[in-house]
Amino acid sequence: MTLATATRFLPPPRQEHADPVSQAAPDSAARSQDQFTIEEDVMQVKQRGIFIFPALALLLGGCASPQQMLASEEEQALLTAVRRGQFEMSCPTARGVVLSANLLQPVLWNGIERAEYTIGVEGCGQKATYVTVCPLGSPGCVAVSGRNLAQ
Repeated sequence: MTLATATRFLPPPRQEHADPVSQAAPDSAARSQDQFTIEEDVMQVKQRGIFIFPALALLLGGCASPQQMLASEEEQALLTAVRRGQFEMSCPTARGVVLSANLLQPVLWNGIERAEYTIGVEGCGQKATYVTVCPLGSPGCVAVSGRNLAQ
């Protein structure tokens, strides 16, 4: 047997780091073990990313203190109560001040957290208190009359 005839019976040399893009539609039997390993690693990273990014968002989103959450909604609550006071007192120059602020826990397990403010509104010789509730992250608040209306 000559060298030329012996090489005809040898399998083709194995390519160690074949580029999957340069191959034209290889079938699964022809893929090298390295290609499977790389694809498995990529899939594992993608699967981990599905859990890592939401967990990171929850971690960073949960870093705000109750005081920061209350402060973020205070301006909208004050504006809502003052507008109601101006209307009820027929006094466009009425001004408001936040008397107290509380963070209300959700009623249900996955409910919405709310900020509650007691706001005093004064103008045109009249005073009123309003309890204003703002769902956290919502653009609107609701102001309801307090128990006492001082004249």
